[in-house]
Amino acid sequence: MLKSIALYAALITLGVVLSPILEPSSAPAQVSPFKRTILQRADVPGTNLELIIATVDIAPGARAGRHTHPGLTMAYVVDGDFWLHMDGQPEQILHVGESTSNPDRTIHDEGALDKPVRPHAVYVVEKGKPLAAPAQ
Repeated sequence: MLKSIALYAALITLGVVLSPILEPSSAPAQVSPFKRTILQRADVPGTNLELIIATVDIAPGARAGRHTHPGLTMAYVVDGDFWLHMDGQPEQILHVGESTSNPDRTIHDEGALDKPVRPHAVYVVEKGKPLAAPAQ
């Protein structure tokens, strides 16, 4: 009898502890307007750099906000119109088939116009650093 009571008490305690984890949240999930899919990464021999190839899907009207990357970045537009503004330069609209490159730690903003955009991106960046960081 005592074992049964202890077992029931343990199950009730476990249910109370797990219920917030198991119950679905009433708050809607936040979905980022930017989705970066890393296709491949490789170390650059003899350096502290890595090469990353990615596809970036950007929702209509989305802007990344001013940010930097810890190394060189290049982008090639495969779908849509890519909006780009590098600090100190005029805004650009890149169309399918056009490309751009940003020198190491260039402060810039990027995004989509009224339709989704998909650039393929190549990053040559310092290993262990975040791929992007807000501009300071």
